[in-house]
Amino acid sequence: MFHVKFDTTAGSFTIRVDENWAPRGAARMKELVEQQVLDGCRFFRIVPDFIVQFGINGDPDTAARWRSAAIEDDPVTQSNRRGTLTFAMAGPNTRTTQLFINFRDNSFLDGQGFAPIGEVTEGMDIVDKLYAGYGEKPDQARIQREGNAYLDAEFPELDYIKTARFAD
Repeated sequence: MFHVKFDTTAGSFTIRVDENWAPRGAARMKELVEQQVLDGCRFFRIVPDFIVQFGINGDPDTAARWRSAAIEDDPVTQSNRRGTLTFAMAGPNTRTTQLFINFRDNSFLDGQGFAPIGEVTEGMDIVDKLYAGYGEKPDQARIQREGNAYLDAEFPELDYIKTARFAD
């Protein structure tokens, strides 16, 4: 197990990642923190009463390098309940850098193969108050191509991760 503290524009929250829950996902999370890939990432997709999604690096070259670095799926051993952290995916074995935090019990995602890797242990109130005014409007393909320049120009109120560092 390890802890990651996210310092964001809305405040700080901490996530405990449990390698027993999803070993491949936990290893990828460790890699993302070690290489500071999540620093500067915007919380670009917020669906109230569902999830907040993040993890596309703001530099298009960095995002492109990671886009093809998919990891194999982990079996689902935990449920997608409020506060759990899970990798987003577009089908089997497509997890890369995008993650989401569940705002509520989303156990229906369990049967779709979404394996939580950890959970918020401090600061869920910060996660709850991330700016949600744009909903699902930012275009993920444009974020990949244009990075934070696109988001800053068209969605300037988005909260973002200043740093994500190990807290242990």
